[in-house]
Amino acid sequence: MLPVTSPDITKTALEIAARAAKVSLDYFRSSLNVEFKADESPVTRADRATEQAVRDIIAKNFPDDGIFGEEHGTVAGKNDTLWVIDPIDGTRSFITGNPLFGFLLTRLVGGLSELSIVALPALNETYLATRDGGAWLGKTRLNTSAQTNLDDCALYVNEGEKIWRDNPERFGRLMSASRIFRFGYDCYPYAQLAAGHIDGVVDFGLQPYDYLAVGLLVTEAGGVITDWQGNPPGMENDTNIVAAASPELHEQLLALLTD
Repeated sequence: MLPVTSPDITKTALEIAARAAKVSLDYFRSSLNVEFKADESPVTRADRATEQAVRDIIAKNFPDDGIFGEEHGTVAGKNDTLWVIDPIDGTRSFITGNPLFGFLLTRLVGGLSELSIVALPALNETYLATRDGGAWLGKTRLNTSAQTNLDDCALYVNEGEKIWRDNPERFGRLMSASRIFRFGYDCYPYAQLAAGHIDGVVDFGLQPYDYLAVGLLVTEAGGVITDWQGNPPGMENDTNIVAAASPELHEQLLALLTD
């Protein structure tokens, strides 16, 4: 088998991201019928078509690999490699014309993230990370900021209304922390964190296809990402995430989230 960070695998992953962007943008800001799944999350034919296009490329190029996608479930592989797909990260953004929806792809080998793509099709931005190979936007290597002080940081809180609903005390502590505080959604704040534009992200109720790709991007850029208990995120559902530019800042954010 080729090394996990081989040029061939990386090239194919970038081709997958380009194909996913083309399919999703063909539907973007058009009339779509929206369905709602059991967890009340929306899904459209754009989600399904994008994921199917990605699955077709993976199956053609890596027929022995497994595939796990948000919309079409899991196909077992013949080896220990698994591709994890979120075809449209931020369907609510997508269906309301917000260009900050994303495409997420992760290649796991033996349970470890070895390659990830975080793409913003409407912005024409594709972020790539490989284990021990760094985080990149095109030819630019990304590094998180050097921020270590919570009082001076720029913090994004994703899914803020859900945190307020289920954890009002923690929400209050987050609101009073940091120099710059913004609400956000979906994957783009993690890309901003990896690029050094912001210093931290707190997120709530994520699935593996939501956080695996951004996790490798953040860590390869020099940041730290865990669940709210300080554990590395694995393959659990409904995981709450905290990511930071530095270990020192991560520790301070984690303290805000501890009862």
